[in-house]
Amino acid sequence: MHEALHIRARQGRLGSLLLFGSLVAVVSGAAVLLSFLGLALSVVAPIAILVLGFLVRHPQWSLHAALIAGFLAAGMSRYIPAPTGLAVDGLLAAGLLIALFQRKQAEPGGVSAWLPVAFAAWMGMTVLQLANPVGGHPVAWFYAMRGVALYPLLIVGIGYLMQPDQVFLKRFLILWVGLSVLGTLWGFKQLIIGLDPFEQRWLAVPGNYSTHMLFGKLRVFSFYSDSGQFGAAQGHTAVLAGIMALGKGSLKSRLGWGVVAVLSILGLLISGTRGAMAVPAIGGFTYLIMCRNWKLLFVGFALMGTVYGGLKYTFIGQNIYEVRRMRTAVVEGSDNASLQVRKQNQARLAVYLSDKPFGGGVGSAGYWGQRFTPGTFLADLALDSWYVKIWAEYGIVGLSFYGFMLTWLVLLSIRSIRAEADPDRRQLMLALLSGFTGILMASYGNQVLGQIPTGIIIPISLLYLVRSRKEATS
Repeated sequence: MHEALHIRARQGRLGSLLLFGSLVAVVSGAAVLLSFLGLALSVVAPIAILVLGFLVRHPQWSLHAALIAGFLAAGMSRYIPAPTGLAVDGLLAAGLLIALFQRKQAEPGGVSAWLPVAFAAWMGMTVLQLANPVGGHPVAWFYAMRGVALYPLLIVGIGYLMQPDQVFLKRFLILWVGLSVLGTLWGFKQLIIGLDPFEQRWLAVPGNYSTHMLFGKLRVFSFYSDSGQFGAAQGHTAVLAGIMALGKGSLKSRLGWGVVAVLSILGLLISGTRGAMAVPAIGGFTYLIMCRNWKLLFVGFALMGTVYGGLKYTFIGQNIYEVRRMRTAVVEGSDNASLQVRKQNQARLAVYLSDKPFGGGVGSAGYWGQRFTPGTFLADLALDSWYVKIWAEYGIVGLSFYGFMLTWLVLLSIRSIRAEADPDRRQLMLALLSGFTGILMASYGNQVLGQIPTGIIIPISLLYLVRSRKEATS
C-alpha cells in the first residue's frame, strides 16, 4: 500500500516536472525569438506556471477553470484584443495531460467508457475531414473543429480518467448557476443602464448591429458571444433550476432554485431569442415524460398550453417588447419571410451537396469560412441551424453519424436514470437530461450546441448521465 502511494507520488512529481520544464522551454524560446512577444510572455508565464502547478495538485479544476473561461472568454475579448477563447484549449489540454499521469481506477457506476469512445470516433471523423478534396483552409479547420469535436473529447476524456466525485459535481453546479445569474444581472445592466464603450464598439460592427438592434430595441447579449447564445444558456439554466426546485430538497434549497429559475427565464426574455424558447419547452416536456407523474404531466401540459394560447390568441403583454418578440415565435406567418429564406438556403445546399457525401470540409462554412475562404459557396451561405452547419461541413455521412451519436447518448442517459436508486441524484440527472434535450432542440434553429459555455456544460453534464453499469462488489 505504502509502495503504491510512493509510486503515485513520484509519478505526480515527474508529471509536474515534465510539464513545468516544457512550459519554461517554450517561454524561453519565444522570449529569444520574439522580443515583444517574449516580454508579454514574461508577464504571463509566472501566472501560467502557478495555474499549472495548482492544476497538477487539483486536476479536476481544469474542467472548472475551462467552464469559467467558457463563460467569460467572449465578454473579455471585447475589452482585451487577444484570442481569449484559446484559454479554454490550454486548460483542457493541460487537464488531459495531468489526468493521464494521475488517472484513477474506474469506479462502479462511474463514468462509462462508451462516452469517450463516442467522442473519439467523432473526432476521428473530424480529423479525416483534412483529407476532404473539397475541404476548406486547414487553419479554419483547426478553429472550427474545437467547439464541434475537440472540447467534448477533452472534457469527457478528463472526466473518464479522473472519475469526478460529488465535490466536483457540487462545485460544477455552483459555478454554472453563479455565472449564469451573473450573466442575467449583467444583461439587465445593459438593458436598464446601457452598454459601456467597449460593448458599444462591438455592437457598432454591421453584422452585430443588424442582429442585436431590432426596431430600436436592444437584444441583450450580456457577456456571452451573442444574444442567441445568451438566451439559450439562460433557458438551459432555467430548466436545471426549475426541475431542482420541484425536487424533495429542503425548503430553503428549493426556494433558491426557484429564484434562479425565474431570473433565468427573465434573462431569456430580454435576449429576444425566440429559438431559445425551445430549451425550457422541450426540457420541461422531457422531465414530465421521464418522471411518470401523470397529474404533474397534465398540469405541465395545461401550463404550456396556456402560455402558448396566451401568446398566439391574445394580446396580453403586447406593450412589452420582450413579450411581443416571443409572440412572433408562435404566431403563424409572422416570420414567414425569414423561414422562406432558410428553406431556400437549405434547398440550395442540398443541390451543392448532392455529389459531396462528406460535405465541404470543416471550417468551410459560417464565420470561419468567411474569414479564411471568402467568396466560396458555403462561406457566403447563411447557416442558422447547428445541424445544417454539420450537414454542410460533414455531408450526409457525417450528419447521420452525429445524429446517431446524440440519440445514443440520450438513450444511455435514460438507462442510467432508470437504474439510479438515490432520489436526489435521480432528480439532478433528470434536470441535466432535460437541459440536454432542450439544447438539442434549440440547436435546430441556432448554432447553440457548439458555442461556449453551452459546449462545455453539455459534456460535463454527460459525465453524470452516461454511467457505467458495473455492479458494486463487496
